[in-house]
Parts: sequence; structure tokens; C-alpha cells
Amino acid sequence: METTRRPWLAVVSVTAGLFSLVTTEILPIGLLTSIGGDFTVSDGMAGLMMTMPGFLAALSAPLVTAATARVDRRRMLGAFMLLLALANLVAAWAQDYGWILASRAAVGVTIGGFWSIAAGLAPRLVPAAAVGRAKAVIFAAVPLGSVLGVPLGTFVGHVAGWRTAFAVLGAVSLAVVAALWSVLPPLPPEQVTRLRTLGRQLGRPGTRFALLVTFLIVLAHFGTYTYVTPFLEQVTEAGPGLITVALLAYGAAGMLGNFVGGPAAARRPYGTFAAAAAAIAGATLLLPVLGRSSEAGAFALLLVWGVGYGAVPVCSQTLFARAAAPGAGEASSTLFTASFQATLSAGALAGGALLDRSSPSAVLAVGGAAALLVVPATGWWAGRTREAVTA
Repeated sequence: METTRRPWLAVVSVTAGLFSLVTTEILPIGLLTSIGGDFTVSDGMAGLMMTMPGFLAALSAPLVTAATARVDRRRMLGAFMLLLALANLVAAWAQDYGWILASRAAVGVTIGGFWSIAAGLAPRLVPAAAVGRAKAVIFAAVPLGSVLGVPLGTFVGHVAGWRTAFAVLGAVSLAVVAALWSVLPPLPPEQVTRLRTLGRQLGRPGTRFALLVTFLIVLAHFGTYTYVTPFLEQVTEAGPGLITVALLAYGAAGMLGNFVGGPAAARRPYGTFAAAAAAIAGATLLLPVLGRSSEAGAFALLLVWGVGYGAVPVCSQTLFARAAAPGAGEASSTLFTASFQATLSAGALAGGALLDRSSPSAVLAVGGAAALLVVPATGWWAGRTREAVTA
């Protein structure tokens, strides 16, 4: 029984680590105005809390992966979790906004290193027949961070202060360190990933297409979702309680999108990606209309948005994996992590700049237009791929 159970405990420990990362990374979305108000910075400036980790994660993903190519992956996962715990505790006791940004920089390094390793671990933790299920459990950390982590963190922040929310996340991260070191087996590197390996992977047409559509959809999502709290406060005129419930419902819809989108992406990756993009585009374009002073309209569209985005990470990772050269699995995971995080930051930065010069509704409209571009792009590439197969 222990032999059967231990691999899944290892999978769950990795999921817990990713859950801590995702929650830490996007928690400022729910506490944006509270933190910005305490340090007297604008909503756009407060959005740097989202921008900083993503850019540093994009840089650290290839650099850390290459620099630690010969280090046991179990040790690296534990080290990254310790850094995450420290970052959260620094945020909890920060006395000025500069310390907040420093803590978010440490979060970025952790994200880049941890995700690049964890995204491809399933085949090393469970038998071959269970790899698909293990991947679904690992990637469930993304919507789970939304469905549990961010709403609960937002609730704690509103009740006991945003500093308490970060202190709790610091304690959770330390618990994950203990879990990782207890149940993960030794994970010596199977392959040495060098920067030139990543360069060769970037030269593959399928990888470049995956980069393009990932850029568009993640730019659209984080350029808008980062500032969904100001929209709900100012346009929908929702109170803190309803915002917490709306974020919770959004996360639950994301869980559905993840578990439906995973198998669908395995069968029809391009069609599934296009459907997810269409859901995000429709929700963000309609929110300024149906969500104006209408709590029910905003709530319904957030559910659609959640389902759409819940499928995005697994769809994107599937496209990168399909484009990978033989034996370049970790390189593929690294490029997926780097592109995802760089675009997350670019989206938050662009959305913040636009928000400071216009309105939350304008931010949603521009983001929706970007998401809509993914639909014809995936259709064109799917047709091109079929032509290549039949030629």
C-alpha cells in the first residue's frame, strides 16, 4: 500500500508547491487597492506587484535551469520553496513599497525555477499508465490557486489585513518544504539542459507558434484580470464580500476548465485553445456592457472567463510539448514557463499603464480584442499542420 501511495503523495506535494506559488503570484489581484492605499501608490503602480515576478521568472527559468542542470531536482524544489517562504514573510513586514517589490522579485526567481522543474516531473513520479492523471493533478494547482488561494487570501486580507495574508502564505510555504523533502524521491537530472538546447528548441516552427498564441492569450488575460477588482469596485459597484465570492466562483470555473480542457487539448489542441480564447474574449468584451452596475451580469461573465482561462495553461503546455525535439522535455517546460511569465508581466504592465490613462472598461475592451486574435491564428495553424501531414 505504501509503495502505491507514495508516488501520489509526491505528486500532491508538487501540486501543493505550485499552489503556493500561484496563490502568492496572483494574490495582489484581490488586495491591489488595499496594498496600494497603504503605500499611497496608484492602481497602475500597484500593478508592478504582478509585473515584477513575471519578468524575473521569465529570465530565471532558462538561466536557473541551465545553471543547476546537474543538481538533484528534489533539492532545488525545496530550496525554491524556502525562498518563497522568505519572500512572503518579507512582504508581511515590509515598511515601504520598495520592500514589497523586493519580495516580489524573489517570488519571480522562485516561479521560474520551480515551474521549469515541476511542469515535467509527472513521468518521473508515477508509472507510465498514470502520467496523464498526474499531469492533470499537477496543473490543477493553477485554477486551485484561484478557487481557494486567492479568495481565501483576499478574505483574510479584508478581515485581518493584507500583511496577515502574506504571513499565512509564508507559513504554508514552509509546510510545503517539509512535505517535499519527506515524500519526493531523489531526482538526479536525467538530461543536461543548456542554453543552446533552448536555442535549438526555439528554432522549431511549432515552438514559435506556441510562443505566439501564448503571448496573445496571456497578454489579454493578465492585462485585464489583474485589474478586475478595480472594475468590480468602480463599474459594477460591488462590495468586498461579493468580490470575494466572485473570485471564488471564477476559480471554481477555472477548475472545470482545467479538467475539461486537459483531455480535450490532448485530442484537439488547436480547437480547444481557440475555444478557450473565444470564451475569454467574449467575457472581457461584454463585461463593460453587461457588468455595468449589474452584479448578476458580471458574475455570469466571470464564470465564462474562468472556464476559458482554466484551459489555457494545459493547452499552452500541450502545444510546447508537441513541438519539443526528442529528449528535450525539460527545455520545452522551461520555454513554456519563460514565455508564460514574461507575457503575464507584460500584460499586467500594459494593463496598468492603460488603466492610469483611461478606465477599467477600456482595459477590458483592449484585452478582449487581443484574445480574439487567437481564434483565427489557431485555425490557420491547424490548417497548415494538416497540410504538412498530408503533403
